[in-house]
Amino acid sequence: MTLLSDIWCSTASVEASTKAKSAAALICVGTRPEIIKMAPVRDALRAAGQRVMVVHTGQHSEMAWPLFDFFDMRPDICLRLRRERDGLPHLAAELLDVLGTAIARLQPGYVLVHGDTLSAMAAAQAAFFARVPIAHVEAGLRSGRTDDPFPEEMCRQVIGRFADLHFAPTERAALNLRAEGVNSDRIVVTGNTVVDAALATRRRLRLPGAWRHPPPLEHLFADSSGRIVLVTAHRRENWGGGIAAIARAVVQIVRGHADVRAIWPLHANPRVAQTVENELRHAPDEVRARVLLLPPVDYPSLIDCLSRSWLVLTDSGGIQEEAASLGKPVFVLRETTERPEILDAGLGRLVGADENRIVAAFDALSADAEAYRRMCASLAFNPFGDGLAATRIAEILRTFSFAG
Repeated sequence: MTLLSDIWCSTASVEASTKAKSAAALICVGTRPEIIKMAPVRDALRAAGQRVMVVHTGQHSEMAWPLFDFFDMRPDICLRLRRERDGLPHLAAELLDVLGTAIARLQPGYVLVHGDTLSAMAAAQAAFFARVPIAHVEAGLRSGRTDDPFPEEMCRQVIGRFADLHFAPTERAALNLRAEGVNSDRIVVTGNTVVDAALATRRRLRLPGAWRHPPPLEHLFADSSGRIVLVTAHRRENWGGGIAAIARAVVQIVRGHADVRAIWPLHANPRVAQTVENELRHAPDEVRARVLLLPPVDYPSLIDCLSRSWLVLTDSGGIQEEAASLGKPVFVLRETTERPEILDAGLGRLVGADENRIVAAFDALSADAEAYRRMCASLAFNPFGDGLAATRIAEILRTFSFAG
């Protein structure tokens, strides 16, 4: 690894990359979901003959590198964040500083950012300051509330102001952008690249010997009886009381349904994990035996868990889309969703982070086989895409002129 400065380093020849800077696409990723959703875009751009550079902004480091390996997408540049203290203002300032340095040094033809993270917003702002065009993948999602999800709702709106080209995953997302004054000729509906990644991963998992799960999952999957409920919860607005209520609801569900086992990969944030563990500590032994708490699982294991699940309980945005891609109904553990297509299509229900609402909704669905069948039948059409979003994005970028 070649050290270039005290804030960034390279895993490849940056000098060689910058020789073709006018034609280079610079993909900025920081968090786990960004890596998953941008890997198909990187592959499609390379297949279309474009030079691509990948910058990793340094978040989610422990989870990031297994993903980079799985998708064969080693970053060209790894930024070093000086996290001297917690808090969003400090992280935002640090991201803007190091990304500004990287973009100014590399001078790419355009910058690709994804979704609604703080790193994506900082990359878009840094590119704007450097007068480099910006393309936004997964553009136009809106919940209608700036505090839910926080800070993601505001991040994606800000990115939308900076972006020159908007890849909307759905027609509704495109409508949101047009309502905000974005010119239609700058909006392309592509589908969501998370569908591309999920379907490709499921195909890989079906190959003999393709993947070995962590031992707890191997043991669980060895018994095919009963129903598996996959739970994920990490949203900032659910920290504390919301996460605790979700955990209590899971305890009630497992206690009330002898055939149910829950898989809960805990978020890496120790505050979230500790809240869940504290609630489970008070549950009966028989219930705790059927709730599998895991550290963050690798992406292939998550896709396999989704594939095997009867129902998904989540406050994640991406998992709503992945569940729909794999034919699994979802209860959304939030009061709003920027992916209302999942509700309109009958694929999911909003239940909030409310113990009683979650349990009541689960009990009602368990008792109504026809309602569950309808939810699964709705999944025959995935409103989030057909697995070809990245190919469409690459084709547009091959011919699109950012001038003007």
